[in-house]
Amino acid sequence: MVTACKNIIAELNRGDKLDGDNYDIWYRKVQYVLEEQEVKETLLHFMEQSEQGDTPQHVRDLEAYNVWKKKNSIARITLLSCMQDDLMCEFEEFETAKGMWEALKEKFGATSATKLRRLNQRFNDYKKRPNLSMRQH
Repeated sequence: MVTACKNIIAELNRGDKLDGDNYDIWYRKVQYVLEEQEVKETLLHFMEQSEQGDTPQHVRDLEAYNVWKKKNSIARITLLSCMQDDLMCEFEEFETAKGMWEALKEKFGATSATKLRRLNQRFNDYKKRPNLSMRQH
């Protein structure tokens, strides 16, 4: 699993990274990667380390937490590796993949006034080329 993870991250570093404008397609692609790595559930679930104890339940809880912790680390590193450097620096403060995922969704996923203004400006700046008909354009 570790070797596969490293290969996937290396491949991601050659591909399109989140730049803020491509969130709609990026979040779909990164979910496929996380699903392939079998760590996608960390985007939805958070675990805290349970109290120490010697009972069989404590042992199971600790094992489950350690599995989650490893998966969270893989998911977090994958998310960060799929971002442009400036965004990576902004989001690396999140300790959980779930927290990072929610912050990314809040920042880029919602239709914000800024995004609408930018799209409106691009539309208003769009000009028809004189040598093309409307159908060709």
